[in-house]
Amino acid sequence: MHPALLLLTDSRLPAGGHAHSGGTERAVASGAVHDVPSLRSFLRGRLHTAGTLASALTAAACTEAARLGTSRTEAPRAGTSHAGTSPAEAARPGQATRGEAARIAARTATTEAAGAAVHAPSVAHVPAPLTAPRRRDEVRRSPAHLNGAQPTNTPDPWVLLDTEVDARTASPAQRDASRTQGRLLLRVARRIWPSPILDDLATTIPSPHHPIALGATAHAAGATPEEAALAAAYHAVTGPATAAVRLLGLDPVAVHALLADLTPDLTAVAAQACLAAPGWEALPAYSSPALDLLAEQHAQATVRLFIS
Repeated sequence: MHPALLLLTDSRLPAGGHAHSGGTERAVASGAVHDVPSLRSFLRGRLHTAGTLASALTAAACTEAARLGTSRTEAPRAGTSHAGTSPAEAARPGQATRGEAARIAARTATTEAAGAAVHAPSVAHVPAPLTAPRRRDEVRRSPAHLNGAQPTNTPDPWVLLDTEVDARTASPAQRDASRTQGRLLLRVARRIWPSPILDDLATTIPSPHHPIALGATAHAAGATPEEAALAAAYHAVTGPATAAVRLLGLDPVAVHALLADLTPDLTAVAAQACLAAPGWEALPAYSSPALDLLAEQHAQATVRLFIS
């Protein structure tokens, strides 16, 4: 594991993750989780549904960040590498090539001049042409739409992947929680691991889904897609486990022993997540209706300790 990933998965990282229980608070309130054995079942089910999905999406985002750092460069010319840059200019993990940095800078200037911070999302899959109209809520929020500008016909890869996450997140409360965590993580990551790739993502989608922010940040920190997927799987169980300790007063040693038993599952989930990383249309779409219902109930609760 890349050393920087330890920092990224640290619960003390000031990205707001400690304020989310991943459905544990409402599961405790309903009686579904009430002791260590019931917590074990809850975490295992969460890992192999929502956790597996988050891992695959995170790996895809890390893969896309790496691609953006190498493929969107100047046209190849004699004496340069296959990516169109000299070996000295080639992108390293978390960095963009000079050509990529120039592209992002030019694009940011154009975006600011037009007053449009979000490109048009689409439900189509890569690499099919994407001409579908934007969702109504995106059109409503778009500064370009408010200024009377015509929406772009060239979709941004980040928007495409963000739309893939939306399509796989049925619960509005889950989507809101994901975007809140993604926005906070991206803000922190841009200060800890400065990168044109992260700047590009923040310009395109100020509040990306958490798996997208996590995958892009993992690349900026120098991690591989599989390591990024492992971080996502780790987050899927450790946050809810910690929340259960706070809510039920469980023995923290027993809960950590439970997490230790889940480590083989974490490794398997991370390995599986990378199988579909190159093709977004092949990303898993596992559903977890119980977690969706818990999230919606939690959003309507009048008294709660965690945001989600």
